[in-house]
Amino acid sequence: MITASHSQLMAQYNEWMNSRMYALCASLPDTELHRDRGAFFKSIYATLNHIAYGDLAFLSRFTGTPSVVPEPGADLFGTFSLLRAERVALDKRILGWSESLTPAWLAEPLTYTSKIDGKTRTVPKWVLVTHMFNHQTHHRGQVTTLLSQMGLDVGATDIPFMPQFQAHA
Repeated sequence: MITASHSQLMAQYNEWMNSRMYALCASLPDTELHRDRGAFFKSIYATLNHIAYGDLAFLSRFTGTPSVVPEPGADLFGTFSLLRAERVALDKRILGWSESLTPAWLAEPLTYTSKIDGKTRTVPKWVLVTHMFNHQTHHRGQVTTLLSQMGLDVGATDIPFMPQFQAHA
């Protein structure tokens, strides 16, 4: 089972990577963010929107807020600037939430019905927390690939390269 400390580290990593990736994406015109690049969610914007959707779905399961999650594939924010602002708010919320986790909460089962396949599952919360962070990382990897194909480099993406782990000369 994962620990609360692990979840806090992953929330910090999530915020660090999102801030860097969104800053790079903000340098692109809307047409480039929305261009179909052949990715699973087609565009950079749609992939970023999907990550936000996933985070909202997981937070809904974990905290009850939002009480209703939109349907998968819905454009949640309409513009990159609104998506970026919501991303910042989501990352702060995930950081705060991760600080509240306890071993007992992580061990509890959670029953939910997936909006992806309509099936009901009962899974330990720690498994779903692991998946939430894995889901973010997986789809950010898709975005960094799309950016790389455009000749843009988001920089280091490894946890040991986070500011709190700066190497010493």
